[in-house]
Amino acid sequence: MSEAEALAFPPLLWGEEVSTDAFDHACQRALLGCDAGLVAYRVNASVAQAALVFAPEVPLAKAMAMLPLCGVGFQNALGVMAPPEVAVHLDWDGGIRVNGAACGRFRAMAATTDPAAVPDWLVIGFTLPLIPASDRPGDTPDQTSLYAEGCAEVSPHALIEAWARHSLNWINRWDEEGSRALHSEWRGLAQDMGEEITREGLTGTFLGVDEDFGMLLRDGETTHLIPLTTVLEPAP
Repeated sequence: MSEAEALAFPPLLWGEEVSTDAFDHACQRALLGCDAGLVAYRVNASVAQAALVFAPEVPLAKAMAMLPLCGVGFQNALGVMAPPEVAVHLDWDGGIRVNGAACGRFRAMAATTDPAAVPDWLVIGFTLPLIPASDRPGDTPDQTSLYAEGCAEVSPHALIEAWARHSLNWINRWDEEGSRALHSEWRGLAQDMGEEITREGLTGTFLGVDEDFGMLLRDGETTHLIPLTTVLEPAP
């Protein structure tokens, strides 16, 4: 992409196109003290990636709401650009589902893993496969790619721009209104709600989430709370 074609981001956000993993790049930049609002992105023939750097002002447990928030922003963006029959859902731990099959995922990393600490930085990013990983997609029916689901006309560059816009809109709403609207939107997109799943060595019914998007897992007579911070990747 030439300088003239550089992606356009809303105020407070700016982009850096990278040739390596966008999430790793954003984490390294955050570690070195870059300002919040950086969007690192990478697009090639097979994959689209983008990652956003945050500087939270709340404890990590609450800041982790940025993971489902960025997922909702992604669904909102792709939902407008994809054909109407394409369904996008979100796994609790960051997975992206397109028409029921896994299609990339979101990742999260922060300066600390202490839920009570205010992290110096938090990075949320996604990887989205554009084409099948192999020439035998029938061997992995639970895995898909964007173009395989009828979205060949979706520009990955425009999708990243739209994701940033929708996510920023949700950040502003979360700041001003709290998490109620985000909770409502996310619940309508959540994969496996009400189903039996296994997480953190526990198997039970996925009842929903608490105020900070911790998973409520019902195992017999016991309801377990699995904090969203458990999905964080360790910082270098």
